[in-house]
Amino acid sequence: MPFCETNLKIDNKIEVNSVKYFFLSDGWVVGRVWEFGGLWDELSWRRKPDIVRMHLAILERDEKLWLYRVEDAVLMVEVKPSVQAAQTVQAAQTAQAANISITTIGQVVLKRLMDADQAIDLLCAADMAMEG
Repeated sequence: MPFCETNLKIDNKIEVNSVKYFFLSDGWVVGRVWEFGGLWDELSWRRKPDIVRMHLAILERDEKLWLYRVEDAVLMVEVKPSVQAAQTVQAAQTAQAANISITTIGQVVLKRLMDADQAIDLLCAADMAMEG
């Protein structure tokens, strides 16, 4: 089975669905999700989007970036710092001198998700970390 596909067994039939990937910094979480018709609507789809953190990460400039797998129907993903990460940044800002201004990123929308080949290329070229 190719790395970029997952098999779903429904009524003894196997459907092949392609998937996409993205890397997300440790301490960041997925927010809103867009599909072809706009924002993901759980009532219409009758489920949440399939977004799974894999057990692989790369190390880039001393930052751990986790590999996430998303279903093909997902077009864009909003990511933002987790509440815990945001509190840590806020505490660090408070500890800084009053005349130093630190700007943090509130949220980011990932518009170009990768296919399996692009994800594998990045994994092969990077320092690896495995969860387990």
